[in-house]
Amino acid sequence: MLGTTVNAAAIILGGLMGLILKEKFNKQLQEIVTQASGLAVFLLGLNTALTAMQSPDTSPLLYVVSLMIGGIFGQLVDIEDKLDKFGKKLEEKFSSSGGGISKGFVNGSLLYCVGSMAILGAFESGLTGDNTTLYVKSVLDGVISIVFAASMGVGVLLSSVSVFLYEGSLALLSGLLSPIMTDTVLNEISVVGGLLIAAIGINILEIKKIKVGNLLPSVLVPVLYYTIFVR
Repeated sequence: MLGTTVNAAAIILGGLMGLILKEKFNKQLQEIVTQASGLAVFLLGLNTALTAMQSPDTSPLLYVVSLMIGGIFGQLVDIEDKLDKFGKKLEEKFSSSGGGISKGFVNGSLLYCVGSMAILGAFESGLTGDNTTLYVKSVLDGVISIVFAASMGVGVLLSSVSVFLYEGSLALLSGLLSPIMTDTVLNEISVVGGLLIAAIGINILEIKKIKVGNLLPSVLVPVLYYTIFVR
């Protein structure tokens, strides 16, 4: 759990730095920082997906089907709405912060939890005690949280709780899931996760509202496919 704790702490530290910088930013500077972070997140997600797609084991049909099936399930459950409502409840409790908690909490939670580094890092930590991947992720998340908090506010710091619970749970479950999480499965997860991260970037840039929360179950579809049909 050390790697998970460091990751959550890095987000909080970066977020605090971002909040300090935010006070020095006028509206125009906040807007350009938001746009810059949106472009960076979009490129990060797209690069992750395209890199994973270079593997000969990657099936284009699988990630298309994963997004469709996962999206349908997520829409029926309406994960995005539940995340947003939870963020708004936090916003009501901390209304003195000036609002905006929901946006920072939802975007931060999705970005930091979606992706193969969170999954692989948590598994390595739980199975071998090697926290290297999570340490690297902590540095990346810490830098991103500076920009996010400067543009979206204190909600980004609260997303550290989501990261701690998510990665901590995976680390504890790693012994049960390790036989399933082969390199091929992780590669398929990287394609889907990368596309979801790119979608977060599109949301930040306000090009088109994509319900990334409702697409989250897509990440689990490759795991179920390989567990049921390939093992």
